[in-house]
Amino acid sequence: MKQMIDESEKYLVHSYNRYPVVLDHGEGVKLYDTNGKEYLDFGAGIAVCALGYGDKEYTDALKTQIDKGIHFSNYFYSEPLLQAAKGLAKATGLDRVFMANSGTEANEGALKMARKYAIMQGHENRHEIISMNKAFHGRSMGALSVTGTAKYREPFEPMLQGVTFADYNDFESVKAAVTENTYAIIVEAVQGEGGIYPANAEFLQGIRKLCDENDIVMICDEIQCGMGRSGKMFAYQKYNIVPDIVTMAKGIGNGITVGAIAAKEEVAKCLVPGDHGTTFGGNPLACAAVAKTLEIFEKREIPNHVEEVGEYLNECLQKLVEKKEIAVETRGMGLMRGLELSVPAGPYITKALEKGVIFMSAGANVIRFIPPLIIEKSDVDKMIAILDSVLDD
Repeated sequence: MKQMIDESEKYLVHSYNRYPVVLDHGEGVKLYDTNGKEYLDFGAGIAVCALGYGDKEYTDALKTQIDKGIHFSNYFYSEPLLQAAKGLAKATGLDRVFMANSGTEANEGALKMARKYAIMQGHENRHEIISMNKAFHGRSMGALSVTGTAKYREPFEPMLQGVTFADYNDFESVKAAVTENTYAIIVEAVQGEGGIYPANAEFLQGIRKLCDENDIVMICDEIQCGMGRSGKMFAYQKYNIVPDIVTMAKGIGNGITVGAIAAKEEVAKCLVPGDHGTTFGGNPLACAAVAKTLEIFEKREIPNHVEEVGEYLNECLQKLVEKKEIAVETRGMGLMRGLELSVPAGPYITKALEKGVIFMSAGANVIRFIPPLIIEKSDVDKMIAILDSVLDD
């Protein structure tokens, strides 16, 4: 394993601080390295592997599609493309879908769509967008411009102009940021990378009303908090609102590289042939993954399972907060939870990895819990036992 790590470091761009583990395969909610060591996975490939690893119904569907064809041009239709778009429209409650390759690409497309909508509505001078402090929307130049953490933006400035950052869960700060040139507000229903902060109802509902009153496009980034992770198919559905545009990726394909934009008819129709595109977006393999994942979610009632196990996870984490001086608070919803510590979380995450549990951080002091959505209460018990001992260490 060490030889493989050393050789990888010779060829890979050093843009990640990787753990000294070479993963080999996964089964259910567990991963195994090349030495055969078992890990209970509470990271799910950064909230991607919603159905865990090796789900036979899912993998059989992909194998069948591979035999039919991996890629077709977007100049043609395909059945997987139809089923993925139809399924995502139904799941989001929106009208039209654009298939992309990643969450970052979905956010880039959403910014273009919102800007074009403003122009088509006669607001040619609208060039300003409001995002939130601590938000994370991706690492390409447009998505990075609306990412609300300075350390990600500063090495690459100047960014896209006209971006104002308001405070998350502070509706008055959003309202104060609106000008006659505002064309969109982009927001996460649960901030992920920013520390696992759920929106309060007044905040999201206030933004929806503000956008309606001023003909501003509301974009909900559901890339991490969407696809069942909150206990609903999409987290904004817990707030009884419907955004104009929703961006998604990660769990919608259960590991296949795919992203998507869903939008209301009046916003989506502003994009015409030539306005936006992607070579690989909407290819039949990715769309077969989305369609089958959606089918499994509905058939197995995955969001209901998430609601039940997520509440149990929250109760267990709350008990740790009550008995561990180092544990400050727990927050989140469904199977997207965070445990804030009074010290940096990194050493505790490393120690947990040594003991066979995979965690990720969300900000410097937060341990993030984003397991496969098929996790059971017994898996939570095993994780908590190890986390308990790690916090003592």
